[in-house]
Amino acid sequence: MIKKILFKFGATEEQAPLDLEVTPITVFVGPNNSGKSRVLIEIENFCRRTMGQPNDLVINQLELMPYSKEDIESEISKIEQTPKLGETINPGHVILGKLDPQNNQMFRAQVNKEALVQEAQNPTQRQGYYASFLGIYTVRLDGTNRLNLLNEQEAGDLQTTPNNHLAHLFIDNDLRKEVRRIVYDAFKKYFVIDPTKIGKLRVRLSDTEPKNEREEKGWESEAIEFHRNSVEISNASDGVKAFTGIITTILAGDPKVALIDEPEAFLHPALSSKLGKEIATSLKQSRKRLFVSTHSASFLMGCIQSGSPLNIVRLTYNYNPPTARLLPQEKLLPLMRNPLLRSTGVLEGLFYESVIVTEADSDRAFYQEINERLLAINDPRGIASCLFINAQNKQTVWDIVKPLRELGIPALGIVDIDVLKDGGQEWTKPLKGAYIPEISHESLHKQRQSLLKAFVDTGSDLKKDGGITLLEDAEREACENLFSQLKEYGVFIVPNGELESWVKKLGATGHGSKWLIEAFEKMGETPEDPNYLSPEDGDVWSFIGEAKDWLADSNRKGIPSL
Repeated sequence: MIKKILFKFGATEEQAPLDLEVTPITVFVGPNNSGKSRVLIEIENFCRRTMGQPNDLVINQLELMPYSKEDIESEISKIEQTPKLGETINPGHVILGKLDPQNNQMFRAQVNKEALVQEAQNPTQRQGYYASFLGIYTVRLDGTNRLNLLNEQEAGDLQTTPNNHLAHLFIDNDLRKEVRRIVYDAFKKYFVIDPTKIGKLRVRLSDTEPKNEREEKGWESEAIEFHRNSVEISNASDGVKAFTGIITTILAGDPKVALIDEPEAFLHPALSSKLGKEIATSLKQSRKRLFVSTHSASFLMGCIQSGSPLNIVRLTYNYNPPTARLLPQEKLLPLMRNPLLRSTGVLEGLFYESVIVTEADSDRAFYQEINERLLAINDPRGIASCLFINAQNKQTVWDIVKPLRELGIPALGIVDIDVLKDGGQEWTKPLKGAYIPEISHESLHKQRQSLLKAFVDTGSDLKKDGGITLLEDAEREACENLFSQLKEYGVFIVPNGELESWVKKLGATGHGSKWLIEAFEKMGETPEDPNYLSPEDGDVWSFIGEAKDWLADSNRKGIPSL
């Protein structure tokens, strides 16, 4: 039903607003307060009114897909309702009705059939009839109503069009078996529909598969006993209810436009992934449209693995300016398939405002703790919504930074000063990973070589004996200039050598994890601790502050254009 979405903004302030050709599934990702939930509300409002609202923040316009005369008449016939006793029908009008799973209420609307058919063929000629039709087929699921999707429902007249998705499943044996397959794969329980409460339909979960349709759908003693030994889904966990409710609503509820806010709520990662894959697979060849707002890399991976046509849009409404960027799947697939990237959880970066990549886990833990202490006192140097992840070494830092930047995510790398020892391709790696213009590479190579010679001439270890403090006068100035150049592109080199060069006053000894454990012990745990290390001027606190400056700069260098 929805053909295109025109957003109010694009990937950058300079680029045109995103004009999105809609596929069966569109997944919205981004940090908190990025507009992901808001965009679902605006799509829903548009579908129910076929026009935008003055207070819309994210969407400028939706373009609807026209129906052929035959298709729209077929759709109308599926939900046309028999008038109730005494109900007056205007000439040329029909009553359309469908159960709304959001509130378990029947939505009915009387529309001019001829006008609706004409408007559906040319949605730009809006008179309001198409809004009634589209509204019936629109459903938005949030964290609350998804737990009630499988409440007991009226069976209704099973010889007519089903009034709800449980009645639809009860009649359609093949569809019910497909739901049963999915639920069994997830929970090792068999999804069955119990009709033994006369006039009502209830979902149950059984340890055994029904022997035949009669055992599940009948009223004989065998069927009654079978359902008595099953568990009514109202007594299941929230995760089971949410997963099963979403699956049944999408497959049997027949929404043309479904909007799901945080489908991963109540689900562990494996179930989130399965939910994404199953939903996306079910819509693969469909004209239906599913819009999802998620914080789950697992759900997103499930959608991608389905192979279904998919759009992934990253929103950052709380940025200045706000952005909407379509993420190419070919850029996301390496994040899922590369063992290094997968093991570091790099896909989680989609749900943060920025990412900092360090050489090792000890570095990650320390810099993250420093940042947390800055944030705790609202120090402006603190970086909100920042994901800290670690690579395996200083070379692989850029294997993580580069693909994140290609997705428009501000990502910087922090490495020790011994990166200056790496010549040739190893030195080129951070330059390419940070998208430093290639014309500058030769100059940076020469600067590195000259500075490395200066460090060697001191007779000291540049990493362990003080880093930049080993140099004097012009040589030190040259080193500071090089580091400043690299910082402009998000390449942050520890000036005094290595992780262990920070907060020397703690007196922590050792290297790596041994140093980290001792440093953490001496830093104290809470502000009430007399030894608690609070943020100060200079040292690592200002280093993180400089990282904040680069990440927060909308004109930062090193982010490739689309």
